[in-house]
Amino acid sequence: MSGLFYKEDSFDVVGICMEVHRELGPGFLEIVYKDALEQEFSASGINYGREIQFDVHYKGVKLAHKFFADFTVFDKIILEIKCAESLHDIFFAQSLNYLKVSGYRLALLVNFGQERLEFKRIVL
Repeated sequence: MSGLFYKEDSFDVVGICMEVHRELGPGFLEIVYKDALEQEFSASGINYGREIQFDVHYKGVKLAHKFFADFTVFDKIILEIKCAESLHDIFFAQSLNYLKVSGYRLALLVNFGQERLEFKRIVL
């Protein structure tokens, strides 16, 4: 496959994130942005899931604790929401772990904590 994974779908998701950021601006807690994103996804007819649970396996054993992705979109993209001064390395590691346990290939890490929306594509 050449080019970007899920180019059009990820463009749609980032566009919705930009719309939410344009309306709300920075400064809210993550939960507020998640609620607004859910409204936008529903209004746009985009297939999404919120707080989706993924099992974690260690040496073939399912662990008691789970990972919960902020959103899955189009049944193939993990959307991880942050409200921070910048996108720290730990956020990238978290997104990579979500990709590993979900079997998805693309995560979008989005930071609503700045004057301008910040986002990164993470591919596994």
